[in-house]
This record gives sequence, C-alpha cells and structure tokens, in this order.
Amino acid sequence: MHLNRLLLRNFRNYAQSEVVFSPSVNLIQGENGQGKTNLLEAIHFVSTGRSFRATALSDLIAFGQTYFYLEAEFFKDGVTQSVKVYYDESTRKVQYNETVHATLTSLLGILPSVLLSPDDLSLVSGTPAERRRFLDMHIAQTDPLYVNHLGRYFKAMKQRNHLLRTKSEASIQAWEQMMAQSASYLVHKRRLAAAQLRSPSSDWMQVLSRGQDRIDIQYHSSLALPSEEHTAAVHFQQVWQKMRPKEMLLGSTLTGPHRDDLLIHLSDKPAKVFSSEGQKRSCISSLRFAQWVQMEQVLGHPPLLGIDDFGIQLDIERQMQLKAHLPKFKQVFLTSPFALQNDFREGTPLRVLTIKKGCVISS
Repeated sequence: MHLNRLLLRNFRNYAQSEVVFSPSVNLIQGENGQGKTNLLEAIHFVSTGRSFRATALSDLIAFGQTYFYLEAEFFKDGVTQSVKVYYDESTRKVQYNETVHATLTSLLGILPSVLLSPDDLSLVSGTPAERRRFLDMHIAQTDPLYVNHLGRYFKAMKQRNHLLRTKSEASIQAWEQMMAQSASYLVHKRRLAAAQLRSPSSDWMQVLSRGQDRIDIQYHSSLALPSEEHTAAVHFQQVWQKMRPKEMLLGSTLTGPHRDDLLIHLSDKPAKVFSSEGQKRSCISSLRFAQWVQMEQVLGHPPLLGIDDFGIQLDIERQMQLKAHLPKFKQVFLTSPFALQNDFREGTPLRVLTIKKGCVISS
C-alpha cells in the first residue's frame, strides 16, 4: 500500500495544490511557516479523520474560505483507490471509492498510518489520557469494532454519571451493564496491544540507543482484573455496584477504562521521572516504530509512516541509526527545515519535495 497523490484545496495555507509522492522515502523540506507540517497534517487527516495539531476542524480551513477538500489517490490490495473528504463547518462528507459516509471515523482503517511528531513527548511526560489516546488510535485503525465499543462505553458512562449526580438508581444498572460489556472489550484489546508492542519497542530501543537503554511497557487497569477474560463484564458490574454510594457523593465514575494508563519504564525506572529528554524521545520513537511493525503484521501490508521535524526528534547519532533503517518502513514522509538529502546513504530511494507558501516548488 502507498499514497500516490494528494489534492489539497483550502486546507491550511494550501489554496489548491496537487502533490505526487514516491512509494519510498519522501523528504518534505522548506523554511519554517511554508506548509511542510500542514502537508503532513493533511496526510494524517485522510488517514484518521483527525488533526494532530488542531482540536477544531474549522482551524483547518484556509483563512477567508468556507470549506476544505482533500482527495487522496492510493494503491492498495492490487488496485488504485481514492478517498475524498469535504468539510464546511456544517457538513462532513467522506467518499471512499464510490461509497459515501457521513462521519469522519469511517476513514479509520482505509489508509492506515503512524505519525511521530514533536508533541509526542506528552506520551511519556503527559497525562494518562495522552497514552490512552495513543492506544485507542492504534487499535482503532485495525479494529472497527473497537471504535463502536469506545463510543458505547462513553455514552453509557455519561448517563451513569448523570444518575450519580442526581442520586438516582432508577436505570443505573442497565447503563452499568452496557458499560461493562464494552469495558471488557476495550480492556482486553488494550492489554493485548500493549503486550504486542512490548517486543518491537524493545528491539527499536536497542537499535536507537545502540544497546544502552531498555524499554518496557505495561497496561495498568484501574479495575482489578479477573483471571478469566470472559468473566470481566460481570466483575466490572459488581465493582461499579459496590462503588455507587461513594461515587454518588462525587457525581462521577472513578474506575474503568477511562482511568487506565500505559506505564513506560526505561531501564526498570519510570521514564516520566528518571529519563532525560533525549531518552524520552527515544522511547517515543521506539513506541511509534513498534506501532508500525505491529500494524503491518495485523494488516498484511505496511502502513504509512510520517515523521514531523525529523531533525529534532533524535540526536545526531540516533538520527544516523534511524536513517539507515528508513527504507524498511516502505513509504515514509519526513518534514525538515534543513536540506537533508545528502545525509542519507547512497542508494536510499529518496524524493525531495520543496515547499514554499503552500505549494511544491520543486521535486
């Protein structure tokens, strides 16, 4: 699978541009503020239906315009396919080949991708919510049912919290039952994903640190988990029933998948507390590359890989280690304000795209 072409219209600072990509390594370079990261953001958006920088979709519309439109042409399963996205603050429209969808979540799994950005530092230094979001997006790109259960769980929890605040138990058991069914699925998938990421993240840390550091990740549940997976739903219901009196005083559900965490240790110590910034960035890179490895195994084809601000992710020595391995990732998109093409080993398949004011001025 690889992305052939991307059309951008009124997206960030791109009035109308068509960009053609190489199926291997694409180096997107140019001075700051010209649109390098905006292009990577567009690729990420057609893959996930989300921006990795903006919380409001309206922020993606070019200044003075009323809509944005993205069209991606890609090669997958032996045929050329397309996905089109339109948004104008009142309408969201996705068209995958000839099928039209009304929600952006329908994009998940069509053009799977992994993105490494400077803001990923929050995966180590930030809150548990950041790490849950990482796991959720990782799993959602290969498991459509996960997205459904995630939505059901939060919908049911919202209703339960309302009943807790109003001190009413009239229908609370029904909502707890819905929560428990979805929580069981979510926790099982998250634990499995964390276990599957452990080995490849360890391998990548060995490569990037040249054997100096060891990474370990563990999924931590706020609910004591039963030994048998099939009994989890009943167990969760019992826990929430027992917690009702205390939670009614606080008006909130205190335990469940919405309170879980992904624990990251470096050389047997919590990475958040004991790691340098350089080590934290190595942890993040190892996690993202492990994500790519695991997704390739599940999908049977390589997902896209994007790396924003390639020059600042790792120190020089670790950059060189990564550059030597980049072709293994198949199609890669790197952004950098520096001209890095001469830094790659001879024979590395590389296409350079120079961006200026939202346009590709040379390639």
